Amino acid sequence: MNPYRDETASHLSGLFFKKYYNDVNSRTLILGINPGRLGGGLTGIPFTDPVKLETICGIPNNLPKKVELSADFIYSMIAAFGGAEKFYATFYISGVSPLGFTKENKNLNYYDIKELQQAISGFIVDCLEKQLSFSINKEYCFCLGEGTNYKFLQDLNKKHNFFKTIIPLPHPRFIMQYRRKQVDAFIKMYVEKLTLQR
Repeated sequence: MNPYRDETASHLSGLFFKKYYNDVNSRTLILGINPGRLGGGLTGIPFTDPVKLETICGIPNNLPKKVELSADFIYSMIAAFGGAEKFYATFYISGVSPLGFTKENKNLNYYDIKELQQAISGFIVDCLEKQLSFSINKEYCFCLGEGTNYKFLQDLNKKHNFFKTIIPLPHPRFIMQYRRKQVDAFIKMYVEKLTLQR
């Protein structure tokens, strides 16, 4: 699932990146897993579904107005942080893999199939190296996911020295699916960790 080959997603993501990243300021990287079919897989913007893109980011679109659970959490957290302008002036969100994957019309993580993970490892390294040329803070990054995504990124970091430190955070999907009643506490924890590291 390569959203950037889609004309609509390419156009919308271009508008988004020009709006929030059209400068040379340094930002801290937040790495998720890979695009989901209802969020970044549609819009080309990580953790941003068509609804958030229009109502919060102010970028109208004709995409189906479906919501993504992870996007719900991220944009609630962004609001608590101080809003999209402030958040995106400080952080750059991406994924360990910029390509998304599906199986039987469901999201698939790059690490769910060992052969897939091995096949795209070189591509992941190339993409990370390119993104690190975007005035990215190399002191530390945040990893969304405290399990397999974090372990994979830690192993890559040991080999390539991308960052001095990788700070794990619970993945938004996990929070929304299994800890829904504690969302406010997780948002507070995110904001505190993100703020302390600035």
